Amino acid sequence: MVLPSSPLSPFRSPVFRAVWFASLASNLGGLIQSVGAAWLMTSIAPSADMIALVQASTTLPVMIFSLASGAVADNFNRKRVMMTAQAFMLVVSLFLALFTYFGWITPWMLLGFTFLIGCGTALNNPSWQASVGEMVPRSDLPHAVALNSVNFNLTRSVGPAIGGIIVASAGAVAAFAVNALSYLPLLFVISRWKLETPPRTLPRETLLSAMFSGLRYVAMSPQIEKVLLRGFLFGFTAIIVLALLPIVARDLPNGGPLLYGLLLGCYGIGAVGGAFLGGKVRQMTSNENIARGSFVGFAVSATLIAYGGNEAFVALGMLIGGACWVLALSMFNVTVQLATPRWVLGRALALYQTATFGGMALGSWTWGLVAESHGISVALISAAAVMLASAAVGLSLPLPNLSRDNLEPLNRWKVPSLALDLQGRSGPMAIMIEHIIPENYTERFLSLMHERRRIIRRDGGRNWELLRDTQHPEQWIETYHVPTWNDYVRHNQRRTQADAIIYDAVRALHAGSEPPKVHRMVVRPTDPREPGLQTKTPVDLG
Repeated sequence: MVLPSSPLSPFRSPVFRAVWFASLASNLGGLIQSVGAAWLMTSIAPSADMIALVQASTTLPVMIFSLASGAVADNFNRKRVMMTAQAFMLVVSLFLALFTYFGWITPWMLLGFTFLIGCGTALNNPSWQASVGEMVPRSDLPHAVALNSVNFNLTRSVGPAIGGIIVASAGAVAAFAVNALSYLPLLFVISRWKLETPPRTLPRETLLSAMFSGLRYVAMSPQIEKVLLRGFLFGFTAIIVLALLPIVARDLPNGGPLLYGLLLGCYGIGAVGGAFLGGKVRQMTSNENIARGSFVGFAVSATLIAYGGNEAFVALGMLIGGACWVLALSMFNVTVQLATPRWVLGRALALYQTATFGGMALGSWTWGLVAESHGISVALISAAAVMLASAAVGLSLPLPNLSRDNLEPLNRWKVPSLALDLQGRSGPMAIMIEHIIPENYTERFLSLMHERRRIIRRDGGRNWELLRDTQHPEQWIETYHVPTWNDYVRHNQRRTQADAIIYDAVRALHAGSEPPKVHRMVVRPTDPREPGLQTKTPVDLG
C-alpha cells in the first residue's frame, strides 16, 4: 500500500528522520558561529566591506569547489564524503575557537577560517543533497527538500538570538566552541547509516573527466541552465539583506548583538513559513511565478530595511525576505533534482550551488563596496532595483515546471560480445548506426534525431553526425565517437527511461526487417610504428 505524500511524509524514513534531527544541532551551531564571526568582525574591522566579506568568505568556496565536490559525490561513497567534510569543519572550528581565545585572531585570519569552513560546506553539500533521494521515495522528494529548509530555518529563527546572547555574555570564542561541538551528533548519525550502493562494474571516472561530464550534461540540458541563471541572479541580489544586516543592527537605536540575533530570528521565522507554504504554492502556480514573486518580495524587503528606520520595519522586511528566500531556493533545488538522473545528480546540484553561491559571494562583495562608498540605504535600494529587473528576465527565459520524466536507469542495454579482445581503455571508439527510413517519415525522423543528438552528446558522445546515402535516400547513417571502450559502456548505461521514449520512436520509424545495425569500431593509427593494433583500417566489432 502506497501512503499519500504530505509535507511530513519524509519522516516515515528512519534515516531521514535521524539525519534531520541531528542536522538541527549542526545548523544551530553553524548559525551561532555566523553571528560570532560577523559580530567579531564589527569589533576588529568595522568597515562595511570587511563585514560583508565574512558572508562572502563562507559562500565563495562553494562557488569554487562545488563542481569538484559534485564529481566526488557521484564517484565515491557519499556517506564517507559527508563524514570527512563534517570532521574537517569540526577541526577548523576548534582552531578558530582557540585562536580567538588566545587573542591571535586578525580580520584576514578570521576570513581564512570562515573560508575553510565554507570549503567543508562545499565538500558536504553535493553529497548531502544528492543523498536525500536515497533516503526518501521520489514522490516525497519535494517535501524532503522543503523539510530541510524548515530544519535550517527553525534553527535560524532561534539560533541567531541564542548566538547573540552567547556573544553578548561570553564573547565570540564561546560561539565558535559551541559550533565545534554541534558537528558531533551528525557525525554519529551518519556513521550508523547503512547506505546501500550498487556494485560498480566500471572503474571510476577521473576527477577531471567527471567534472567535464557534469559540465557537458548541464550544458546540454537547457531547462537546468535556466535554473542556474535565475539562481545566480537571486543569490547576487538577495544576499545583500544578510550581508549588511550586522551594520543595520548596529546602527539602529537599540542596536547590538542581541538585536542582530533577533532580526536573523525574524528572517528564520519567515523562512519556516515559506517552507510550509511552498507545497501549496507549487500546486497553485508555476515555478516562474514563484521566482518572480520571490524577487519582488525581496525588493520589498530591502526597501523596508533601507527606509524603515526602526526595529519593527526592519523585522517585517526580514520576515518577508526569509519567506521569499526559502520559496525560491527550495523550488530551484527540487527542479534540478527532478530533472537530473542519479549518475550525475551530485554534479548538477554542485553547478546549481556554484551559480547560486557564486552570486551570493559576488553580491556580498559588490553591495559591501556600494555601501562603503554610498551608504547602506543606497546599496539596499540599488539591489532592490536589480531584483525587479531579474524578475523580468523570466519574460524571455521562463523557468520549467517540475519534471515528471522517469529518470531511473533504463537497464536495457547489454554489453555485446566482441571478436576482438578489447581492454577498457581501448579506443577511440567510432559508433555507426544504420537506419532505413521511408521518405514520408523523413521530417519526423529528423525531428527525433535532433533530440537524440542532444541525448548522445549529453551522455558523452562526441562528433555526432547524421549522413544520408545519395544513391539510396532511405538509408541514413548516424555516427559519433567516444574516447574508450569503458566510456562507450558508461555512455549506454547512462540511458534513462525517459530517453527510451525518443529511442523507441526512432526505432518505430525503421523500415528494415532487422533492427538498425550497429557498428562498433575501434579507430587505429595508419602508421604501423605507432603502438596498438597493427591495422590500417577501422575494425568492425559487430
